[in-house]
Amino acid sequence: MKRILTTCLLATTFAMTTNAQPQLRPDNIDEVLKAMTLEEKAKLLVGGANNFFSDNAVVGGEADLVAGAAGTSPAIPRLGIPATVLTDGPAGVRIDPTRKGTTKTYYATAFPIGSCLASTWNTDLVNKVGQAIGNETKEYRCDVILGPGMNLHRNPLCGRNFEYYSEDPLLTGKIAAAYIQGVQSQGAGVSAKHYAINSQETDRTAVDERVSQRAARELYLRGFEIAVRESDPWTIMASYNQVNGQYSMGNHDLLTKILRDDWGFKGIVMTDWIGIRDGLTTISEVHAGNDLMEPGQPAQVNEIIEGVKSGKLDIKDVDRNVRRMLEYIVKTPSFHQYPASNNPDFKAHAAITRQSANEGIVLLKNNGSLPWKNGAIKTVALFGENSYDFLSGGTGSGCVHPPYVVDMLEGLKNAGISSSPVLTDIYRKYIEFARVKFQAERHPAKWYQREYFGQQKYPEIGIDPIAINNEVKTTDAAIITIGRQAGEGVDRDLNTEFNLIPEERALITDVCNAFHAEGKPVIVIINSGSVIETASWSGYPDAILCAWQPGMEGGNSIADLLTGKVNPSGKLTMTWPIAATDHASTKNFPGQIDDYSLQMMIGSKAPIPGHAYTNHEEDIYVGYRYFDSFGRDVAYPFGFGLSYTTFTFTKPVVKAKGKEAVEVSITVKNTGSVSGKEVAQVYVQAPNGKLEKPAQELKAFAKTRELQPGESQVLTMTIPVRMLASFDEAGSQWLTEAGTYTFRIGNSSRNIAATATLKLGEYTEKTSNALAPQHKLNLLKK
Repeated sequence: MKRILTTCLLATTFAMTTNAQPQLRPDNIDEVLKAMTLEEKAKLLVGGANNFFSDNAVVGGEADLVAGAAGTSPAIPRLGIPATVLTDGPAGVRIDPTRKGTTKTYYATAFPIGSCLASTWNTDLVNKVGQAIGNETKEYRCDVILGPGMNLHRNPLCGRNFEYYSEDPLLTGKIAAAYIQGVQSQGAGVSAKHYAINSQETDRTAVDERVSQRAARELYLRGFEIAVRESDPWTIMASYNQVNGQYSMGNHDLLTKILRDDWGFKGIVMTDWIGIRDGLTTISEVHAGNDLMEPGQPAQVNEIIEGVKSGKLDIKDVDRNVRRMLEYIVKTPSFHQYPASNNPDFKAHAAITRQSANEGIVLLKNNGSLPWKNGAIKTVALFGENSYDFLSGGTGSGCVHPPYVVDMLEGLKNAGISSSPVLTDIYRKYIEFARVKFQAERHPAKWYQREYFGQQKYPEIGIDPIAINNEVKTTDAAIITIGRQAGEGVDRDLNTEFNLIPEERALITDVCNAFHAEGKPVIVIINSGSVIETASWSGYPDAILCAWQPGMEGGNSIADLLTGKVNPSGKLTMTWPIAATDHASTKNFPGQIDDYSLQMMIGSKAPIPGHAYTNHEEDIYVGYRYFDSFGRDVAYPFGFGLSYTTFTFTKPVVKAKGKEAVEVSITVKNTGSVSGKEVAQVYVQAPNGKLEKPAQELKAFAKTRELQPGESQVLTMTIPVRMLASFDEAGSQWLTEAGTYTFRIGNSSRNIAATATLKLGEYTEKTSNALAPQHKLNLLKK
């Protein structure tokens, strides 16, 4: 009897214990939330650890972190809540390629960087890239890739422009939505970043980005809005910087009023990787709507617990955020115990990389020298150190560790074109020397210059005219690669990274003079993730290809275009100015204060413009909105890109689709002699009204299929009327003013081939009143 009673008691105790510990499922989130202790709730809102530099690290003693991944959300085993793994991106999965205790490698595909990917103007292709990245994220036992990068190219000197898509919010939003849809179709998640207005790297963790409500809504937030509405990202990452006096990470206007109330975002918000910081409490972050503090510190867990106990933090805010975390976790591969293979299909993903780079590379100039067909060019003189050390991507958290990078030498060889052995010997030996010297002289504070954080750019070397003339005798053509590297933590230098340095200028002029004297062509390849100055030297070479940083298949992609295997169809997603100072934003960008004034400010302890704060005085006039509205000359306009064939745009038709949308159609015909693709860009000119507006704004785009000579395709695009609206600050509303709208269709903002008009009635859409500036701004007006 005693044994039976003991058995019954044990069974009852086990049942009670089991009942008290529900295991997380998609359909019992309320039950799990109710069962959680305050300590467990606080723990779930704080990242497990930052193991950015570690090998096979353990997170909180609970879950193995993928080596080199950025961080985690913590596990709560008692309730069946697994840790989830967050890995850097967005150009591919960023994890450690080697690990202690094993000879197996964990390289990841390096896809084209953001500016190259967006230059395809091909959302279907970007979706395929997203699918491949989502697959690798899962196969490497990660749950979320920290991308896409969605900040605007406010200024060409921003160090992180390579990660971002465009100076235009519509293009940014559409490309990002395609990327997100692709990744999440594979059962992995994204973290769209950096929300919001993270427009510079200089003092990025403290700078106050001061911006009008209108510019914030129309430009810097619009791309995020499009992505949220069209692709439902699992997570969004709050940026380091302040916006109008308040840190984004604790900005209730940004994280709740706009993101959730106005746009209907249902996912989680995580912080960028900073932890505890001056001027911002974890309590305020939780209240504002930040659900996951990364990388996570124990003190933040304690602050949440003490905040609830003291009444400084409402438990309802905690429960709301915990619920969102649980809703996120049940979507993840970790929750579903996905059997990660650690063996992505590199061959298939390399093909996608090559195709996307082929469509993203932009032909800026061609005097008829390209393409090289029928074996006309057999041997090439390759100049420039980046011909031999090709930059596949940028630096910082956005870099990827690929299994290989195809440089220009290898790409041409694969296409049957040989290169000069003398130049190969010179540059190979120089690069080996430069790499060792660069790392030996690197300042410890410049963490972003570690090779772990991406390929470095080494100083260009001069080649004596005697050596150049020797190459003319033995080769059929010359290629000069001009490389630029940039990345996280530092903005670009105007004189050495935007402009050409003396060695590069001499190389271009000397090579062009020598080869042209013998009637031989010279091609310049721009291997840069961002804009560079071209106006002073573009007259010298016969052709210029902007290859960006096109991923690990870069050399093959360039060879495809040089030989005509692929017809260029890339279009610029940002204006290329004659000078960086031509941008209206440059005067309020870091680095524009002379040394004397800077020292005076430091001595007086006055807030330094571009460091303590940045005034967005250019307001809505960013990029082509400025250049086109004020009639300023440019080197290459927004949307520009040449082809080996020609196209016509005819039969424009614009019609209303009820009161909510406008339908635009255009017939695109290939009138040249080779097949190719073209992009139809729809710019809308609004009628004069209550609000001042730019001369025109991109409102739709579409890319044709590969059109054979003589073939036509009708492209049809739908524009929601709400996307024609400007933001009316006085009324806290979107306003499409009544009147006649002109739809201008062409293949760049400066090459309009067809127009049509449509009369529209007034449309309004109320929003929250958010992000009011705390300082007066002297805004640019027409």
